[in-house]
Amino acid sequence: MTQTSYTVTGMTCEHCVKAVTEEVGRIEGVESVAVDLPSGALTVVSSGELSDDAVRAAVDEAGYQVA
Repeated sequence: MTQTSYTVTGMTCEHCVKAVTEEVGRIEGVESVAVDLPSGALTVVSSGELSDDAVRAAVDEAGYQVA
């Protein structure tokens, strides 16, 4: 298992957290996703190598940005 952390900007509510969690959770190999709204912290646990580009694209699809 690999744990990777990111900071997401632009989130303001639990709907934002849900959107990011769902999009990132769709990436192949992702085992779990945790988002902390106040800090914007995004922690992703994957079963192998995780592409930063894939995470950035998923966060962008949800309507937010990785800082």
